[in-house]
Amino acid sequence: MSSVPLDKSHVRRRAEELRRLLWHHRRRYYVDNEPEISDAEYDALERELLDLERSHPDLITPDSPTRRVGAEPLQSLATLRHTTPMLSLDNTYSLEELGEWQDRLRRVLGEEGSEEMRFCCELKIDGVSLSMIYEGGALARAVTRGDGFQGEEVTANARTIRSLLSRLPHDVEYAEVRGEVFFPLKAFQELNRQREAAGEPAFANPRNAAAGTLRLLDPRLTAQRPLDFYVWQLVDIRGVSMPRTHWDSLALAKDLGFKVNPLARRVQGMKEVESYCLEMQSHRDTLPYEVDGCVIKLDTLALQRQAWQTARAPRWAVAYKFPPRQATTTVRDIRVQVGRTGALTPVAILEPVSLAGTTISRCTLHNEEELRRKDVRVGDRVLIERGGDVIPKIVKVIPDARPAEAVPFPWPESCPVCGGELLKEEEEVISRCTNLSCPARLRESLLHFASRRAMDIEGLGEALVDQVLEKRLIEDVSSLYRLKHAEVSALDRMAEKSAGNLLEQIERSKERDLSRVLYALGIRFVGEKTAELLADAFPAMDDLMDATEEDLQRVPEVGPRVASAIRQFFHQPRNREVIRRLRNAGVKMEHTAPRGAPGGAILAGKTFVLTGRLPTLTRDEVARLIHGHGGKVTASVSRKTSYVLAGEESGSKLEKARVLGVPALTEAAFLRMISREE
Repeated sequence: MSSVPLDKSHVRRRAEELRRLLWHHRRRYYVDNEPEISDAEYDALERELLDLERSHPDLITPDSPTRRVGAEPLQSLATLRHTTPMLSLDNTYSLEELGEWQDRLRRVLGEEGSEEMRFCCELKIDGVSLSMIYEGGALARAVTRGDGFQGEEVTANARTIRSLLSRLPHDVEYAEVRGEVFFPLKAFQELNRQREAAGEPAFANPRNAAAGTLRLLDPRLTAQRPLDFYVWQLVDIRGVSMPRTHWDSLALAKDLGFKVNPLARRVQGMKEVESYCLEMQSHRDTLPYEVDGCVIKLDTLALQRQAWQTARAPRWAVAYKFPPRQATTTVRDIRVQVGRTGALTPVAILEPVSLAGTTISRCTLHNEEELRRKDVRVGDRVLIERGGDVIPKIVKVIPDARPAEAVPFPWPESCPVCGGELLKEEEEVISRCTNLSCPARLRESLLHFASRRAMDIEGLGEALVDQVLEKRLIEDVSSLYRLKHAEVSALDRMAEKSAGNLLEQIERSKERDLSRVLYALGIRFVGEKTAELLADAFPAMDDLMDATEEDLQRVPEVGPRVASAIRQFFHQPRNREVIRRLRNAGVKMEHTAPRGAPGGAILAGKTFVLTGRLPTLTRDEVARLIHGHGGKVTASVSRKTSYVLAGEESGSKLEKARVLGVPALTEAAFLRMISREE
């Protein structure tokens, strides 16, 4: 390059030219697999653009190829609503079940389903589903699937994935593209080797590695990991004609520059679907990524819209799951663990065995009854499989290989950790330690409280929790907020900087939403979704603590058993004291609705009352749909009610709605409303 100073307009033009060249060559390399220049030549172009952007920061654009090295660290990940629900698929586990799915589809489609149907078949890669919104040709938002209605925004991290486009051709005004972020197997194995060499825990499988990488708060770290991406759906596009079939939409995505799995195939009729599934199943171990099945989609988009969806899954698509991989190994030991609710869980310690690219060294046996039913003993040879290709489980004992000295496992008569009394409630198979001060219960409570989906306190892992408990620095979860820098920095492998980082993470966790706090408290039967529904219904902690069981049962998906467990939790003075301490420490005790998608959620601000029996949806399914689209469900009709959703045998609620002038909806009208067809 010349040493003569360049004027700003020349610099700007050169930066634009470099960006154009880099995007072109990136596509030729990552998408077309036909590079036109060497790696060294590409690197030289990238370095030149980096130098220009460092000298002229005002020229940096969000979609610049140099942003692949990662932007500045984030404080936390925001939650965003999906513009269109990103639902999971129903699963089938045999060719017979696939045929039954087609039969149901034919019934839904009526006359349109009478002829042989065309399908699009794709591999079900075990990764993280991602939805990308492009505005003005540039990537505006990337959001994980989450619960199907809202997910975590990971835009900065998505921009670091080389095979994921940050910019589309200029004639695309708007697009929503969905696909799978995944770890290629070789890259995953190398990452685990590096982690083990650094004394860090290995990832259990490629999907966990991809999910953990996408959630890193520092995109510069994400950029160092070679994630890959395949598109599997073009939801919407403006400025370019939307194709009429799913297959053609994948072709359009490829034309735009995205990677589409080359093993996807369009087929005619169920026999060709079955052939595809069996062919891919036979090749699964030769693929460079982890797959757990195939996805079969109705090809014609108009028929997809006609088939529509249930509250949980689309009717026009289904997953065919491959049989789990299996292996045999030996049981070295059986240990009984104590969880945060006091539940005793037997765990089989195994001779390590490789299964589906992962080393398996332990399997849960769930409870005493399961242990006895399978009659697993120390020394047994057992057949194991990865259920859903993720969670390992013991399928059966191999009786002929049992050693003579193997004896039934003696179930403990008291807590194996603290010696406390055990209790097994009626109609339950789980024994529980009744000692609230049991060290094992406290340990698991702390780990759950700090976990990613709860208070998300990065850095507070098992080794650190064990140390703070050993030194008696913590008596319950609220003690975390009273830790001093001197106490933390004195722990093993905790220098001044690491102690500061941990305390900063603890401080940040105070701003988590009430729904996250409720989940973090570990209330029995209250998972993430129930915690969100509770926070929607009771936006302040005090309101929830004072709610009666009757109040609680008005919340969707909260039945008598869950309501009773919630009341029991808040009735205990010890738990109320922990909440008081958390509040005094500054932990947020209010609920804030998640930031919506552009234009707001479809049902935002709307209140529904449900009455009568609906033709196809259950009340729980309707409630999930309403909550997922930003609305609320209440138990009684008032002037503030937006709509009454009425089915057969509606009764007094529908009559009251008519008196008050509240509009009534049928199930069909409601489904049209949330699908933007009205």
